[in-house]
Amino acid sequence: MRRVVWTVRPTQCGAYVQAIRVIHDEHRALAAVLYGMLYLVREIRYRCVKPNFDVLEAMIYYIHAFPERFHHPKEEAYLFRILRFRCPDAAPPLDRLQAEHRAGADKVRTLEQALARYQQEGAELLAPFSAAVADYAALHWDHARTEEDELLPLTEAFLTAADWEEIDAAFTGHSDPLVGAEAGAEYATLFRGIVNLAPPPLGGGPDVSGVA
Repeated sequence: MRRVVWTVRPTQCGAYVQAIRVIHDEHRALAAVLYGMLYLVREIRYRCVKPNFDVLEAMIYYIHAFPERFHHPKEEAYLFRILRFRCPDAAPPLDRLQAEHRAGADKVRTLEQALARYQQEGAELLAPFSAAVADYAALHWDHARTEEDELLPLTEAFLTAADWEEIDAAFTGHSDPLVGAEAGAEYATLFRGIVNLAPPPLGGGPDVSGVA
């Protein structure tokens, strides 16, 4: 496949924008939950730690609700839409990223089903659940890297100050008709709840290092 080499113009906004910080922060929050899931699965598989299904369910709920209802809709309705208008040549990577959003939703459903079967049927179904966690995590790492390394530099180059005013308002919760201004606080509270439930070294919950 031929690699596209972008000719990037000087930034249009000339100033740091809040939306870029928010996108980075949201990627890191989701990554932290995924690292936590991978860690817990390794502890169960290789140290025979008893599974804490409350924590695992909360983590899966977070990665289902946060990307699908909050993060991805904002990206598509604001950042992607405006960049398509300002830079038509960005259509291929934007199409790929939106396809990955849809693929991610499918993988989360697979993850939910794998956890339910593992919880109902026992240790013999840990391996499929572990594979589903790793599969979703790999998609997220690649997706976030593409957005941060390829897409965000284009937005900084081609979007105008007026564009960023609209995008910043959406991403900082000042005016978000998609999910409501309170949504960011809701997911922040959920994230803190996961940290409080998760055992050390992930969080401040009880140590469950006893064998299953």
